[in-house]
Amino acid sequence: MKVFKFLIFFFLVTSYSQNNSKYSNEFMNIGVDAASISMSGAVTSSVSGVNSGYWNPAGLINIEKTEISLMHSNYFANIANYNYIAYATPIDKQSTIGFSMIRFGVDDILDTTQLIDNQGNINYDRINLFSAVDYGFIVSYARKMLTKDISYGFNAKIIRRIIGDFATSWGFGFDMGIQLKTKSNWKFGLMARDITTTYNSWAINESRLNDIQDAIDGQNQEVPNSTEITIPKIQFGISKVHTFNYDYSLLTSFDLIMTFEQDNSMISTEFASINPAIGLELGYTNTVFLRLGFGNFQNEVEFDNSTNLTMQPNFGVGFRYKDIEIDYAFTDIGDQSVALYSNIFSLKVDFNIFK
Repeated sequence: MKVFKFLIFFFLVTSYSQNNSKYSNEFMNIGVDAASISMSGAVTSSVSGVNSGYWNPAGLINIEKTEISLMHSNYFANIANYNYIAYATPIDKQSTIGFSMIRFGVDDILDTTQLIDNQGNINYDRINLFSAVDYGFIVSYARKMLTKDISYGFNAKIIRRIIGDFATSWGFGFDMGIQLKTKSNWKFGLMARDITTTYNSWAINESRLNDIQDAIDGQNQEVPNSTEITIPKIQFGISKVHTFNYDYSLLTSFDLIMTFEQDNSMISTEFASINPAIGLELGYTNTVFLRLGFGNFQNEVEFDNSTNLTMQPNFGVGFRYKDIEIDYAFTDIGDQSVALYSNIFSLKVDFNIFK
């Protein structure tokens, strides 16, 4: 287990050495809220309430009273912990403000850089522990437009990344979102992440870097590039709620996620790549919910150079009692993709419960 943690740490360090990496801050793409994750994140048009600060800040405008949300999940066989907390409250009848924090961390990693002293002696007392932790702080603002059927929102993000006393970084970025509801109850949403690109500036502790210099002959660890960027991503969604026999409802949603790079997405060009996400939510008396999602479609290259389209199915259940919601998601059911499965739990409380 300790060795696995060290391998994850090694992967993190080597990834930071890429020049102006376009894949920085990937922890911010995992997602929050078990209900939304179980629908594969196809919630850009339908999301409302406190968790909108992450998925589409325009949805915050639907909050009537203060809401809070909590989420916890584990990754890499419980080695990495992923936690989320959010708070949102109306400013007036036309606007809402929200605050969110995400923490993704691997703790208690073995620091063996001092294990062998200058005389070549091994001393286990010289082993220390450190953490590799990523923080995302989001301040959200949403407002209704002249018509009550259109709302827009903005996120200001602060990124803090810490690798023990080896390296630290600060990053800053912005998101923008819009939601539209038609008279026929169709909903449309647009979310633009990192619209100005998000910049991370790293400070490397060169004295600690010297601890691993010449660890392997001819393979010196060079000083990583100090700047990373996160390229913009645009997500467009459409959804509608269908009601059956008064007690049953079915939310169907479809999103298209576009990144401005060529990768192994379902649709990929030199200009941009596009991936779909599909979400379904069956509700009973607005109290019990069953959810299913399909996303993360990838064209994987096999050993014989052929390609195979894979996807990640997710499943979830939810319960709502008055103004308390408890949700559970199980990701990558059936192990259909290379993504690791995870059990995710979240809780949302509307302060209307205290009326």
